[in-house]
Amino acid sequence: MKIKKLIVILGPTGTGKTDLSIELALKFDTQIISGDSRQIYKELQIGTAVPEPEQLAKVKHYMIQNKSIFDYYSAGKYELEVLDILDNIFKTKDAALLVGGSGMYIDAVCSGIDELPDIDPELRQNLIRKYEKEGIESLRFYLKHLDPEYYKKVDLYNPNRILKAIEICIQTGKTYTSFLSRKKKKRPFEIIKIGLLREREELYERINKRVDLMIEQGLLAEAEEFKKYKHLNSLNTVGYKELFPYFAGEYSLDRAIELIKRNSRRYAKRQITWFKRDEKTIWIHPENIDEIKTLLLKK
Repeated sequence: MKIKKLIVILGPTGTGKTDLSIELALKFDTQIISGDSRQIYKELQIGTAVPEPEQLAKVKHYMIQNKSIFDYYSAGKYELEVLDILDNIFKTKDAALLVGGSGMYIDAVCSGIDELPDIDPELRQNLIRKYEKEGIESLRFYLKHLDPEYYKKVDLYNPNRILKAIEICIQTGKTYTSFLSRKKKKRPFEIIKIGLLREREELYERINKRVDLMIEQGLLAEAEEFKKYKHLNSLNTVGYKELFPYFAGEYSLDRAIELIKRNSRRYAKRQITWFKRDEKTIWIHPENIDEIKTLLLKK
């Protein structure tokens, strides 16, 4: 029986994954699964750079705006849903495309994700209150004491990641690192990873222009509509979280836009670091479309 292929198109924000993936899907007569942890939310359109309606009309897409910001969601749930989608795609197609920049979600599909225990709600609330009262620095100090190994690699600007690790450490008496065995699960399909990468100056310029375009398209109105839900994990997202203090009068709109651009660039840098861990990823400039097509035809 012919081995099915999962073609993963990954890379940092602003590299041009959407346009390229549509062209590849049409070339290889297949469908696209979004590997973006924020494009799944139906309430968020502009700030998450959801593909335009005409783009979605060209190729069947999955995991786009099919959840609510009020839903609890995780990489583990994503793994199970996407594996079911792949089963259905592979009934009629020889290949499928997984496209995005959320490293944990892509890893969940390609390698599996570790089972973590459920957290006591009271413990979670106590830690959230600690964060609200003492700030993120207190969480960083706490995590460094509980799990110094994870402290070295976690995004220290992401309170949700830090909180999750602390919760696991306290509830189980073990380090969070001990649960991240990363034992690769065997998949019944071949995985080909294509990483898209531009020169840093080119990428940063694209990111800055993209933010300006989002503002023109109405990002402020979209973010303001959900400012009362800013405590939700789904809204702890670049492009939204920088606008909430602006709405509260803490700084100017120019400062908010500057922060969105800066944080988007920082996020892109972290994405590249995450994806570079996999030495099997083939890195290509996104404009070398013919090279990518030729490579995939040979695989």
